[in-house]
Amino acid sequence: MKYTKGTLGLLVSILIMGTSMNAFGFLGFGNSASWKEEVLLHDGSKIIVKRSVERGGRHEIGQKAPYKEQTLVFAMPGTNQEVTWEDKFSEDLGMANFLPMLLDVRDGVAYLVVSPMGCLSYNKWGRPNPPYVVFKYDGKAWQRIPLEELPTEIKTPNLIFSAPDIAVEKSGTRFLTAEMIKAIISGYKQPEYKTILREPVKPGTAGSSVNCEEMVFYKGAWVGPGDSIGKRMMDRRPK
Repeated sequence: MKYTKGTLGLLVSILIMGTSMNAFGFLGFGNSASWKEEVLLHDGSKIIVKRSVERGGRHEIGQKAPYKEQTLVFAMPGTNQEVTWEDKFSEDLGMANFLPMLLDVRDGVAYLVVSPMGCLSYNKWGRPNPPYVVFKYDGKAWQRIPLEELPTEIKTPNLIFSAPDIAVEKSGTRFLTAEMIKAIISGYKQPEYKTILREPVKPGTAGSSVNCEEMVFYKGAWVGPGDSIGKRMMDRRPK
């Protein structure tokens, strides 16, 4: 029988879900980290952001567990109102959703730009291109907004994006200055992580999420949108 990529991915997913931990399987040890980042805003001012991450869940031997939960906490300039952003464990992904890239404030409104963490999250959040999800804090809660509503002057990533807890550990300090963060970001290879792009990223661009295979979440598993075999398998799975 010939299987599509989506069906093969589904078979692997089912095998993983049905396999207990063993020497060749997965480990579930969790760990947490917290630190502070000095964040440079677009107007040249700075705020201190408290960040924390918790790792946990299935992962291959020799690799760290994925991010399970994470938070950002900061005080709004001018009012000192404490604002918290949280990214919690998502059952359909088996981990958290995002990697924060940029936090900025204009006219008393906070904006947060994040990148979906991995291909499943990229599909879950609508396959945005450029590959960003943008939130605005309305004074009470975070609301997702289109990229077009992000002020154009807000364009420079200012948070540690890639494996932030590992970057903090390597830095040897729990307080990272804006200059240290800028140096870390300068080492990122993908253009969309060095500045907030306003035009779509071309498919085939190395390392970009836009290359992720299109998937849909169907009855507890991720399958290709046209994968009728995979969907029938899920239809027949005992409830």
